[in-house]
Amino acid sequence: MKSERTILIVDDEAAARYGTRRALDGNYRVVEAESAAMARAAVASARPDLILLDLVMPGEDGLSFLRSLRNSGNQTPVLIVSALDTAKTAVEALQNGAADYIVKGFDIAELRARVTNILKIEELGAENARLRRELVSDGQFGRMLGTSAAMRRVFEMAERVAPSDATVLILGESGTGKDLLAQEIHARSTRAAKPFVAMNCAALPENLIESELFGYEKGAFTGAAQQRKGRFELASGGTIFLDEIGDMSPVTQAKVLRGLENRTVERLGGSRAIEVDVRVISATHRNLPDAIAEGRFREDLFYRLRVVELQLPALREHKEDLALLAGAFLEQLGSRHGRRVRFDDSAMEILRRYDWPGNVRELRNALERAVVLSKGEAIGVSDLPEEIRSGVGAVGASRNAGGDSYLVEADFREAKRKFEIAYLKRKLEEHRWNVSKTAAEVGLHRQSLQEKLRELGIQRPGK
Repeated sequence: MKSERTILIVDDEAAARYGTRRALDGNYRVVEAESAAMARAAVASARPDLILLDLVMPGEDGLSFLRSLRNSGNQTPVLIVSALDTAKTAVEALQNGAADYIVKGFDIAELRARVTNILKIEELGAENARLRRELVSDGQFGRMLGTSAAMRRVFEMAERVAPSDATVLILGESGTGKDLLAQEIHARSTRAAKPFVAMNCAALPENLIESELFGYEKGAFTGAAQQRKGRFELASGGTIFLDEIGDMSPVTQAKVLRGLENRTVERLGGSRAIEVDVRVISATHRNLPDAIAEGRFREDLFYRLRVVELQLPALREHKEDLALLAGAFLEQLGSRHGRRVRFDDSAMEILRRYDWPGNVRELRNALERAVVLSKGEAIGVSDLPEEIRSGVGAVGASRNAGGDSYLVEADFREAKRKFEIAYLKRKLEEHRWNVSKTAAEVGLHRQSLQEKLRELGIQRPGK
C-alpha cells in the first residue's frame, strides 16, 4: 500500500484546479491535468489513487474520458466534480463507473469527506482482494473447496481472470461444480453488482432455446402475446452463463456467435439489432474438439468461447480433497437437519475407495441421505447407499439388477425408450421422486421432464 495517496484533478479551468488543490494539499499528493489527453498521460505516470473529474471540457468531455478509462480496464475510482447539477447527468456518470458525484460550489469539508470515504472504500476492497487471494492459496474459492494441486490451479487461474472481461469456458464432468465456479468468477468481477443470468442449453427443447436467449416480439409466434426480453438482454451489464453449451443446436450456435462478435442480439420476430454488454461464461461436460470434428459444434464459436479455459477435475482425480469436502458438507447438512454427526473410520475408508462418477454433487447427495437416515452420532458403513458400499455406482447397480435390458433390443427406438425409463426411474428414486430436484440434476427443465414422464408412462409407485 502507498504511504501517500495521489489524487489527479482533471479540469480545464485553472481557478477550479487551484481551489481543489488548496482543499486537498497537505493530506495528499496532488497532480493536475487540464484536458483528457493530459489526464491519460498523468494516469500512466502518476498512477493516482483517485481522480477528480470535470465533465464539461473542450475536446473530449469528462464522460467520454471516463468511458475510455473503464473500457481500457482501469478501475481507478473517479469522483465527478461538475457545475452540471442535474439528476440525469449524475445518473449517467454513475452508470459509466463513477464512484460519486459532487456539484461545484461545494463546501470544502464536504469535498474532503467524499474523498476520504472513497479512498477508505478502495482500501477495504484491496484488503478483501488480498484476503481472497490468501483463501485461494489455502484451498478455498468462495463456496468451493480443494487443497489439491489440481484444484489450486483452477482457483488461482479463476482468481486471475475474474477481474477481467475475458470470455471463459469451463470444462468438467457433470457434478464437478462448473456452475459454482462461474458464479464465483462473476462475484469477483467488476460486474458483480450487475445481473448473473444462467441458461442451461440442454434443459429446453431446441424450439424454445432461441426465444429464451434472445427474446421475442409480440406476435412473433402463436402464444407470443407480449414482448419479452431474452437472457442476453436481461444480463446486460453483467454476466451470462451458458451451461452445457455443447448441447446447443447449430442454428442457435450461429446466433450466439453473431452476438459475441457484434455485441448485439435480435429478438425473434424483430428486425432491430439490440446492443448488449455482457460477459460470457460457458460450460460443458462434452468433448468439444470431438464435436467439432463430427460437425456438431462450430469451430469459430469454440475459439470465441475459449479465450480462457478452466478444467475442473473429476472427484476421483483429487481424492485427497475428499475428507475436506465431506467434512464441510457434513457440517452444512448437520446444521440444516438439526443433527451433529461425524464419520466413523470405516465409513470414511469406503468413501475413499469409491470413484464418485457423479462427482461432488453425488458426494453431497449421498451424505445428505446418510445424515437423514443415520441413528447414532456417527455415520457408519451401513448408513451409506448400497452403490457406494459395493463400489459399483448407481448406473452399475441398475445394470446388475437387470436394468440393461435395452441392450438386447434390436430396434433402436425401443432400446432408447427402455434406457430412458430405466435412467429416469433411477434418478427419481435417488431424489425420492422429487421432480424439481431430478430435473435440475439431469439438466432438463421441470416441465420438459414432466412431459417426458407422461410420454414414457412413468408414475410414482403407489399412484
